[in-house]
Amino acid sequence: MVINKELLEKRKKISEHRPKFVRQESWRYDRLAENWRKPKGKDNKMRLQVSGVPQLVKVGYRGPKVARGLHPSGYTDNLVYNTNDLLLLDSKKDAVRIGHIVGKLKKKQILTKAAELGFKVLNPGKDSKLQNKSQIKENE
Repeated sequence: MVINKELLEKRKKISEHRPKFVRQESWRYDRLAENWRKPKGKDNKMRLQVSGVPQLVKVGYRGPKVARGLHPSGYTDNLVYNTNDLLLLDSKKDAVRIGHIVGKLKKKQILTKAAELGFKVLNPGKDSKLQNKSQIKENE
């Protein structure tokens, strides 16, 4: 079930018009990856924003403020470390991601409490029997 569908569509529409930002001269040298690095050279054409050269990353290319931080399912992504953290969230608009430092016992407690309160758990784990319970609640 996807919530905030219109916000996700708005974010997708804006991101379709956003250029693909590439590292300078990554097309020229195989040793350079395409992932973005800010150009810093004194006479760098990309830094000087000469026409015909790839675009720089700027704040104007940002997505809509209301859609920032949304998970692809439409929920807001929230880190949880114990069961008390669940009480601060709203199950209709917040999804739960269990912190990676949480142990097996506490993770099991969080999963049961999340299933009771009707939260969507984004990383329930493979060996969890409670994963099915959260999916059943989600389908209802």
